[in-house]
Amino acid sequence: MRPRAALPRFPSILFLLFLPPVFSSSSRPQWVPQRVPVVLAQQTEARSAPHFLSPARLDVSSPCDPECHKKAPRPSYWDLQRLLAYETLNSDGQLTETAVAIYGYDPNTSPAYSSGSSGKAQRSHVRRKRQVFGHDGRFSISGQNHLLKYPFSVAVKLSTGCSGTLVGDRHVLTAAHCVHDGKNYVKGAQKLRVGFLKTKHQDTQALSFDLSSNFTNHVEGGHVPYAPPTNDKMKFQWIRAKRTHVPKGWIKGNANDIGMDYDYALLELKKPHKRRHMKLGVSPPALRLPGRRVHFSGFDNDRSGKLVYRFCRAGEETSDLLYQHCDAQPGASGSGVYARMWDGQRRRWERKVIGVFSGHQWVERQGASQEFNVAVRITPLKYAQICYWIKGNFVDCREG
Repeated sequence: MRPRAALPRFPSILFLLFLPPVFSSSSRPQWVPQRVPVVLAQQTEARSAPHFLSPARLDVSSPCDPECHKKAPRPSYWDLQRLLAYETLNSDGQLTETAVAIYGYDPNTSPAYSSGSSGKAQRSHVRRKRQVFGHDGRFSISGQNHLLKYPFSVAVKLSTGCSGTLVGDRHVLTAAHCVHDGKNYVKGAQKLRVGFLKTKHQDTQALSFDLSSNFTNHVEGGHVPYAPPTNDKMKFQWIRAKRTHVPKGWIKGNANDIGMDYDYALLELKKPHKRRHMKLGVSPPALRLPGRRVHFSGFDNDRSGKLVYRFCRAGEETSDLLYQHCDAQPGASGSGVYARMWDGQRRRWERKVIGVFSGHQWVERQGASQEFNVAVRITPLKYAQICYWIKGNFVDCREG
C-alpha cells in the first residue's frame, strides 16, 4: 500500500480536501428507515462463575480476509439463534446464559450473513503489524468546550483499557474482546468501570468557535475551519458497570479463531451518566455513506489521557464487517464507528453508530500482503439484539 503523503496544516487540509458537499433535498445522503427482525429473550439459565484470569487484549486479529468471509457458508435460522444467544455477567460475579428466538427474519432472502469462522488465508512468515497507514491522520481532542460536548462526549474509556460509546442513558457499546477472550471473562471484567474524561479545572481561555460548528461537522458537511484546541490536564470520572451482555457468537473458543463478526458487547451502568448518547443505526452499504467516510473517537494507548478522533474512507465490506484504513492503536478498539446523514422523518442531520471498531487483519492475498483495520457492522439482527438489551422490549426496536 502506498503511504499517504504528509498533510499540510489544518486550514489547508480542510479547504482543499473537505469542502462541504452540496446536496439537493432529494440527493443528500439519508438514513433509510427499515423494519428490523425481532430478537426475543427466551429461557435464561445460570452458568458457573467465570475465572477472570487472563488480561484483556486491547486488539484482536484474524487471518480471514474479505474473500474468506464472503465464502463462508450462510448460517441457518437455527445457527443464528445459537449465535445471537447471549451471556450476562453481573457485577456480583453471577453469570447467566439466555436463549433467543428470532422472528421476522428469513436467511434465504436476506443478504449473505457470514459467521466469519471458516475459510483460510495464507500467512507469511514475516509479520509486521501496522495500524497507522502512512501519515498518522489522528487528531487529539482536548479542552472542556470539546470533550464535554457532543459528539466527542459519547466516547468513554473502559477500565480494561478499551474504549466504548454511549448508546443509552446508562448503556455503553464496546467490543466483546474488551471483556471476554473467547474462552472466559478477562481480569477486571467483574469490577468493570467506565471512565468519562473531564477537565481538572474550568477552562480559562475562551475558544474562538463553538462545537456546534466543529471539525467533525466540517468533514461531515459543515463550513467552519478547524483550529487545534488548547491542552488541559484531564481526569476520568468512573462509573461501575452493573451487567455485561456478550453474544454467544463470540464465545466459542480462542478469539483469533472465530473472526470478528460478533466482537461486540453492551454494558449497563449502575447509574445514569447524564450525557447525551448516540443513537444506533443499521449499517448502510459503504457506497451510501457521505463521502464513503466513517468516523470514530477512542482512547488510543499511545496518547495517554487524550481522546483521539479520526475519519477515513470505508473500503471493502462483507455483510458483517467493514474494512478501512482509519489510523488506530490498541486502546481504540470498542469505539463506536458512526456516520452522519439526513433523517427525513425528524428533518435534521443525525449521527448514528453503525459499527464497533474491532481490530486488525493482516493477510497474504494474491501473493501480496494486505492489512486492514476492521469494524463490526450493526446488521438488522444485531441492531435488534442490542436494542433489546437497551430497551428491555422489542416494541421499541422494530425500526432501525
